[in-house]
Amino acid sequence: MSPPTLYSSPYLSLTPEPLTRDSFAPFGTAIIPPLPRTVTRAPNPLSSHPKHSLVPEPVAANQLSALKYSPISPLLDNYTGKCPSGKASEARMTMFSCFPRQLRTSTTTLGGKEAALFDVTILERHPYTTQTFSPLALSPDEETFYLVIVAPTLTGQTATAKTDSGEEVTIRDPPDLSKIKVFKARGDQAVTYGAGTWHAPMVVVGTRRVDFVVVQFVNGVGEEDCQEVRFPEGLVVQVGSSDGEKGAVKSKL
Repeated sequence: MSPPTLYSSPYLSLTPEPLTRDSFAPFGTAIIPPLPRTVTRAPNPLSSHPKHSLVPEPVAANQLSALKYSPISPLLDNYTGKCPSGKASEARMTMFSCFPRQLRTSTTTLGGKEAALFDVTILERHPYTTQTFSPLALSPDEETFYLVIVAPTLTGQTATAKTDSGEEVTIRDPPDLSKIKVFKARGDQAVTYGAGTWHAPMVVVGTRRVDFVVVQFVNGVGEEDCQEVRFPEGLVVQVGSSDGEKGAVKSKL
């Protein structure tokens, strides 16, 4: 069954911003290597390692040939005592093979150039579990990248939606579209959506498929594992110009 459609939503033109630990923190965890790719030896002494409030202190591991950072991201299972069915959950690791999204073009932005646009028509959330997406074999230097589109939850509030049959339904804890964000993620970055964080299905932009390893908890009850809403008009992400200037975006707001 198709997800219900919210009665109304603002028309928003969204500009992607680089994914960083701090900017993504309100929505979950950005998993980013703590050291630059050019570093081939552990910092010596270890106390000279770069520090960040969202990165755990490393310890030497593997016969001093590696650094271990733990924990780098939460694995939350909030089903017990909170989900209506009371059904127990289990950890689940899956793979999503995500193909490049079809973009549309518009000549109303980017100084008269044709802009590449992506319409966000659906958001989903997993109310009782975190969900981690880790890309495989995607170089940070490639033109292919992925968009992380997220919105916080209006906890305790409701919104009215309509099913395809015209029935009115109530959406509890709907997305807060006034705080929706879009992040541009590289191949060396992974993300963990916080439990309850609304997000778009994965959006790959570029010329090739990206495979993601996905880790979360599930209990097999559809409405408890995943909740979805659609919009009468899509939220628009300005990905870049269609002449190859990826990332050259400009907001219409």
